Amino acid sequence: MVRSDSFTLELEDDATDSRYIERWLLLLSGVFVAVNFIALGIVRPASIPTNVIAFIVWTAGAIIAHIALNRLVPRRDVLLLPCVMLLSGWGLVIIDRLAPNFADRQTLWLAVSLCALLAVVALPDVLRWLRMYRYLWLVFGMSLFFATVLFGTNPSGFPGTPRLWLKFGTVYFQPSEALKIILVAFLASYLAEQYPALRRWHEGVHGRLWALSPRVVGPILLMWGLSVMVLVWQRDLGTAVLFFAVFIILIYTASGSPLIPIGGAVLIALAALVAYQLFDVVQLRFDIWISPWPESDGRAYQIVQSLQAIASGGIFGQGVALGYPNYIPVVHSDFAFAALAEEWGLIGVVGVLAVLAVLIWRGLRIALLRQSKPFYVFMAVGLCALLLVQSVLIMGGVTRLLPLTGVTLPFISYGGSSMLVSFIMVGLLLRLSDTEPDVMF
Repeated sequence: MVRSDSFTLELEDDATDSRYIERWLLLLSGVFVAVNFIALGIVRPASIPTNVIAFIVWTAGAIIAHIALNRLVPRRDVLLLPCVMLLSGWGLVIIDRLAPNFADRQTLWLAVSLCALLAVVALPDVLRWLRMYRYLWLVFGMSLFFATVLFGTNPSGFPGTPRLWLKFGTVYFQPSEALKIILVAFLASYLAEQYPALRRWHEGVHGRLWALSPRVVGPILLMWGLSVMVLVWQRDLGTAVLFFAVFIILIYTASGSPLIPIGGAVLIALAALVAYQLFDVVQLRFDIWISPWPESDGRAYQIVQSLQAIASGGIFGQGVALGYPNYIPVVHSDFAFAALAEEWGLIGVVGVLAVLAVLIWRGLRIALLRQSKPFYVFMAVGLCALLLVQSVLIMGGVTRLLPLTGVTLPFISYGGSSMLVSFIMVGLLLRLSDTEPDVMF
């Protein structure tokens, strides 16, 4: 009994130490966000009222989330919340700098997203519900997708723009964002059931024929077909690539077969080739990716301005509100990373990459520590893959390492749907991390 009491006290001490780590990291994040808001207010005094409101909301959200998580998931990973709060606070500064008219709306979405994160964490059975009712969730997600195809709209109102949003009163929501989590949960549940059979088949005498198994070929073709549907009906290249790439990562995690990523790359290349021939928007993005300079005043104006903004940032950047990122069309959404590179420089870029890397690393560490439960492993890997692939797609697009896909940079770019879903994903990771004490740090 003495040993048991001693062990319990040790666990409580470890939890207390971890909470102090989270508290100090949140404090440092708050200092960073405050300094940048102050710098923005000095350069543009008209933004001070909005800055003050945004910082109050951010600070209150960080404090409430920290206190609530101490009660709800005391054995959580303590690096997740500081990472997302730092990125989201930085994003508020960027949105207030680039598009002041959208700053209040983004601040409101941050508050809603934090409430959603806490709601997810407060539901101890949320993971079980995602696994048990996977077909209902899938039907719900596909219903949202088809509703977008039939009734979708675009907040800009410009003719010919992709209709990727559903309108509820004055609120626009992008169903493809919610569909990301639903598909990850469905695939994680499916692969958790098939995992023993897949491993036995792959490691057995018929390993060479494993890639032809219906257990593998069927889901791959199904997911490839869904991605093609997204591409054909919504002209949404980024979401299509994101869905399929995340699925390939998940099924490779389950199988360990190198044929999976190779086959996935072939299917992506095939779909891209067909889409290039059929859709003008895909052809445009590939053309300006390959050779933007001849059309720098025309079709490639956006990407050329992005490259010039990144180049002008140098190592230390131009300073908050001292650059000219507004020359880039839709800079607050698709090209927020380019604005960050111009005004915060290479140091800012490395900082964002480092925080995203820590976030993804901790998520994968959670997966490693939950190996006894395959569904938890695939869920954590899938959520990390979503953040990773989406970040790579947008950062590669604005730097011309990849064709533009139109996805947002998680937690930073303007977009309520994206922020809400990203915070829900972090909430799921927090729930997954609430296990043994060694997960905390």
